[in-house]
Amino acid sequence: MEHAAGTDDGAWIVGRDRELTLLTGLVQGLSSADPTTELPGTGVLVVTGAPGSGKSVLLDEACRTARAAGVRVLRCTGCEVESGLPFAGLHQLLRPVLDLARELPARQRTALLGVFGLDEAEEPDSARNPLLTSLGALTLLSDLAARGPVLLVVDDAHWLDVGTLDTLAFVARRLEGEPVAMLVAARDTAVPAQFAREFPLLSVDPLDPAAAGRLLDLQPEVPAGRARSRILDEAAGVPLALVELARSVARDPRAARDSLPLTDRLEAIFAQDLPALPPATRQLLLLAAAAETAELPLILSAAAPDTTPADWHPAERAGLIRIDDGHLRFRHPLIRSAVYQSATYAQRHAAHLSLAEVFTGDPDRRAWHRAAAVDGVDEGVAEELEAGAGRAQRRGGYAAAATALERAAQLSPDPADRARRLVRAATMAMYAGHPRWVAEITARVTALTEDPAVLAEASLRAGWALAVTTQFEGSLGYLLPLADAAADTNPVLALDALATATTPAYNSGEAAHREKILRIAERVPEQEDDTDRLWILAGTDPLRHRARALALLHADRDGTDRDGPAADDEGGPVRDRPLSELITWGAAAWVLDETGEAVRLLGAALEHLRRSPTGGANATVAQALALAQYESGAWTAARACLDEAYRTAAEGGLENVAVGSPLLGATLLALRGDSQAARTAVRRAVHGVDLPTCRSLQVRALYALGAAAQAEGDHAAAYDRFRAVFTQDGEPLHFHASDYHLADLAAVAVRTGRAGEARAVLDAAGRRHAGGEVSPRLAALVDRAHALLAEPDDAERHFQRSLARPTGDQWPFERAQTRLDYAEWLRRRRRATEARPLLSAALEVFENLGARPWTDRTLAELRAAGVNATSTPGQESDLSELTPQQLQIARLAAAGLTNREIGERIFLSPRTVGFHLYRIFPKLGVTARGQLRDVLPDSLREVPEA
Repeated sequence: MEHAAGTDDGAWIVGRDRELTLLTGLVQGLSSADPTTELPGTGVLVVTGAPGSGKSVLLDEACRTARAAGVRVLRCTGCEVESGLPFAGLHQLLRPVLDLARELPARQRTALLGVFGLDEAEEPDSARNPLLTSLGALTLLSDLAARGPVLLVVDDAHWLDVGTLDTLAFVARRLEGEPVAMLVAARDTAVPAQFAREFPLLSVDPLDPAAAGRLLDLQPEVPAGRARSRILDEAAGVPLALVELARSVARDPRAARDSLPLTDRLEAIFAQDLPALPPATRQLLLLAAAAETAELPLILSAAAPDTTPADWHPAERAGLIRIDDGHLRFRHPLIRSAVYQSATYAQRHAAHLSLAEVFTGDPDRRAWHRAAAVDGVDEGVAEELEAGAGRAQRRGGYAAAATALERAAQLSPDPADRARRLVRAATMAMYAGHPRWVAEITARVTALTEDPAVLAEASLRAGWALAVTTQFEGSLGYLLPLADAAADTNPVLALDALATATTPAYNSGEAAHREKILRIAERVPEQEDDTDRLWILAGTDPLRHRARALALLHADRDGTDRDGPAADDEGGPVRDRPLSELITWGAAAWVLDETGEAVRLLGAALEHLRRSPTGGANATVAQALALAQYESGAWTAARACLDEAYRTAAEGGLENVAVGSPLLGATLLALRGDSQAARTAVRRAVHGVDLPTCRSLQVRALYALGAAAQAEGDHAAAYDRFRAVFTQDGEPLHFHASDYHLADLAAVAVRTGRAGEARAVLDAAGRRHAGGEVSPRLAALVDRAHALLAEPDDAERHFQRSLARPTGDQWPFERAQTRLDYAEWLRRRRRATEARPLLSAALEVFENLGARPWTDRTLAELRAAGVNATSTPGQESDLSELTPQQLQIARLAAAGLTNREIGERIFLSPRTVGFHLYRIFPKLGVTARGQLRDVLPDSLREVPEA
């Protein structure tokens, strides 16, 4: 059925039934919500299309529908010139409701109003915290939604400032349970990275020929004959082109003859109206296009003294602009572009200078207009931009600061100043959590300066940026030469670079990189603070350097030769240690299989990071903590940390964590028996990733797939996956991660008749291990592998040696697997009495973890051993129905935190927290918050202080 919807300004929407149905459904979902019942499902929709495809018209129609249904609409439109101003788009969106900010918690209020320069409170930590700013925006919108549903409409998102985009993406990911929906429109070739992958896209494609013809038929003067055919061919289904070409042909039938690129053609069409306008009107339009502001008084004050409001009338009559309540709006962004591009350089230069004079009370806008008027370099303007970057930094606008510093660098006449400002821009981009941007900025520094300090800082920033993605070779290409050059003259810089390089070297698994790191490190003398060396030794070769690394870890942890008290067994003083030390110690402890210590140290580091705006570090530490929790048997806590790691990594573009955390999540799914979901999670996580260059991730992906096959009883498929963790020669695919799967390989090898192949791999591992010191955990796993592959009469001593290791209970799942294997061996030798206590102990662990395939196998063995056993789900299993986010909320609520306090901890609105608790209670079989503590396992009951 033909659909032609009328809009407020008389335009018609033709051939967009599908798009209008989706948008109307989104709005109706808000307007039909009953606030007294369960909150509605809400949505985020990203509308993409080419210029002129009708995105803005569709958004206008959605706004009209929403207002007619009683839905509050907040709207902002990106402006190209304001894309460098911190949080300009956010201010435009929230300005009508900023009076609600006074009801926000103090830290959120200070952070949110501070980025707009509207709060003078002396709380610098809050004012500079992007996470608190985003949380303040979310809480404000939640409070507004408590009064009625809200629709957020964001047009021309490709021109929004980065701070606004980051905040909007943060809000969009946390709208579940809120009567709030968000529509975001952007050009299909420039969808902001924050919205390009995670949210559903609605592509506004060109109209089909029939719909294009119907749209022409609705024009005031319907084109016919050759002109109609030419318009249909030239417009290629783009609605704006159809309308404007029809208007152009109506004025002059020759207008459709020339063939130009579509955007250029449309700009040329819009520009045709300009010469007929009076000079005063053209000047006003140019000022409006250059100013990127809708406020008429500001534009008029920049115009010639004899200009009056009546000078706008010709532009209004031509349909170029609309004026309402003292605000101006161009009918389409291409009109603004046509106005600006059709002006001469001298005219544009004069317009920006006039605007700079108007913005004397706004030094940031003044600096940007002065910068737009510069052709070449200008140190004075560069200094103004750099000062503006400092103001943006103090308000937490790191992305805006980076943008201003980039432009300041372009205007710097001195290459040394240009390089210095670029390095500072890279630092701001790093704080903003945009690693690819950091890499782009630092790549320009090398050709500008020979200052070793500036080049060193640039290399460190570039190395960090690539290290947190999956471009490990590129990262090491920056960091290793820097460390090599500094080893003999600047030991602190050398160790800093080497420690940063150790992480990508660990993840890549390449032996050559690790050996080079160690060779350089040997040239650097010992330091009073050798924390970096600890990670270098542990992360490059934990087998060969275990003893030395442990000595450094214990010396640092216990406070040996340091001022201040040593950390006690409860870890109290650990919280007072510098954050960098907590992270380094925790990472080293995890690699060295000091798992309990790793959980404690990384947990303290993560709590510290949650109070600071360092999203990249949050993601990395949360993932490392999740790995340690998984190995220690705290699977439910690990799931919660994985969710936090992924969300933070996705927001910051940290690809290594964004891939690694779902892989560990897939492993947990597989071990709990959800094999299909595990395979799907692996496939999604590794899509587009070159796994052979990321061997740590490759091993984790292979293990998750092998565990999924093993859970289904497909031992042949499991063998193929576990065998791929080692090379054809039996060498580890990854120097550290592979050997922890020797026992898994042995277990499926004996069930598929391939014990000989597995034994060759195990023997090769033994030869490697002889050259170093094996951790108690790895030794127990190797003993289990030997027991499974040994001749029947020789197996028992290996089982007993594995289980006799006193620290083995730190890794309950692995010890339970060994107990089950040993019990099976005993039962087959008619020693059921000895097998039963081993099976009972294994069953308790498997049930508590919710490891259903392993529980079922153990129950079968118990029945075969003469025990009439049934399964009793443990606490960890009871919580498996909760999402990771719901688990976090349950944990915090059980500790006595209010909804508002919980929201501040995990960056949700209080309303969303309440929504989740509404769903959590029936899943856990409780009816009140006070009962939550009784159903949580011990590992989740204690919540560190915020």
